[in-house]
Amino acid sequence: MRPRDPHEPHRAASPLELFFDLVFVVAVSSAAIQLHHALAENHVADGLLSYALVFFAIWWAWMNFTWFATSFDTDDWLYRVLTVVQMAGVLVLAAGVEPAFTDQDFTIAVIGYIVMRIAMVTQWLRAARNPELRTTALTYAAGIAGVQVLWILWVLLLDGTAAVVMFVVLAAIEISVPLLAERKASTPWHPHHITERYGLFTLILLGESLLASANAIIEALNDDTALAPLISISALTLVVTASLWWIYFWPPHHRAIGDFGNSLFYGYTHYFIFAAAGAFSAGIEVEIDVLTEHSELGDVAASFTVTVPIAVFVLGVWLVAIRANADRLVNFAVPIGAVLVLFDPVIPVPITLTAVVMIAVVAVLVARGPIPSSPPGRSAGPTPEAGT
Repeated sequence: MRPRDPHEPHRAASPLELFFDLVFVVAVSSAAIQLHHALAENHVADGLLSYALVFFAIWWAWMNFTWFATSFDTDDWLYRVLTVVQMAGVLVLAAGVEPAFTDQDFTIAVIGYIVMRIAMVTQWLRAARNPELRTTALTYAAGIAGVQVLWILWVLLLDGTAAVVMFVVLAAIEISVPLLAERKASTPWHPHHITERYGLFTLILLGESLLASANAIIEALNDDTALAPLISISALTLVVTASLWWIYFWPPHHRAIGDFGNSLFYGYTHYFIFAAAGAFSAGIEVEIDVLTEHSELGDVAASFTVTVPIAVFVLGVWLVAIRANADRLVNFAVPIGAVLVLFDPVIPVPITLTAVVMIAVVAVLVARGPIPSSPPGRSAGPTPEAGT
C-alpha cells in the first residue's frame, strides 16, 4: 500500500468513493428525520444534543475514510473489501440513530461506529509496511484501536449527564490522534482531491433540503387549506438551497489546506458546516409541520430551526474558504448576511427574508469574484486527520 502522489494530475473522486458516500445518504437522512421529529415535538434540547452526538460519528467516520483514501487509495481487492466493511458499519450506525434519539440508547450506533474503526485500523496496519511512514501508521492504528475500547466502556457503563461529558472527552481524544500521529512523518494528500470530496459530501447534505422542498409540494397537494404557504415554502427552500450551494462552491477550497494548521481548521470546522446543512432540512420539515398544524413549536421557534443552521453554514464556509480568498466587500457581505437571516422570524412568511438575504449575498459573490491566487504554497503535508 504505497502512498499516492500528492501532485498527481487530474486526481478525482473514484467510483468506490462515490459508492461509499451512498451509505452516508442513509445515515444523514436518518439523523435529519429524527431531529425533525424531536424539534416538532418541542424536545429541542434533547433533539439537538442527540443530533450533535450522532452527527459526530457520521462526520468523523466519513473524514477517516476520506483522508486515508487521499493518501493510500490503492484500489486493490483488499482495500475494496475493507471499504465495504466500513459501509456495513455506516448502515448499522444509521439503524442506531432512532434509539439514540428516542431512548438515548447509543448501543447500536456505537457498534456500527466500531465496525468502521476496526476496518480503518486494518488499513493503517497495511500502510505501516511503508518504512518511511511506519511510525505514523502504527500510531494511528494504536490510537484508533485504543479509543474504541473506551467507546465500548462508555456505552456499557455510563448514562445521563456523565455519558454526555465523557462523550465530549472521547471525541476530543479521537480528533487528537492525528495530532500525535503526524508529528514525526506526515502522510501525503492531494488538495484538489480532498476538497472535491468535501464538496461532494456537501451536495449530499444539501440534497436533503431539496427533498424537504419536494415534501412541501406533496403536503400542498394533500392539504388545500395551506396550499399557498406550502408552495411558497417549497420555492423559497429551493432558492435558499441553491444559494448555499453557490456560496459553498464560490471560493477555491484547495487553497484553504496549504499547511497543517489550515488543514486542521478546514477539516474540523466542516463538522459544523455539515451538521448545519443536515439540520437545515430538518428545519424545513418543521416549518411544513407548523403550516399543516402538526407541530408543537410556535411560528417563531420553528423559523429559528431554519435560520440558525443557515447562519452556521454560511459563517463556517466564510471562515474556512471565503475569508482568505475575498475582498473587503465580500468579507463584509457574507458574515453580515449570515447574521441578518436570524431576523427572519419577525417576517410573517417563513424564510422569505432569508431567501432575499441569500440572493443578495450570491449577487455580491458573482459581482466580485475570488481574489487572484497567491504564490503557490505547500501542496502536500499533514492532514487534519490524514485519514485516521
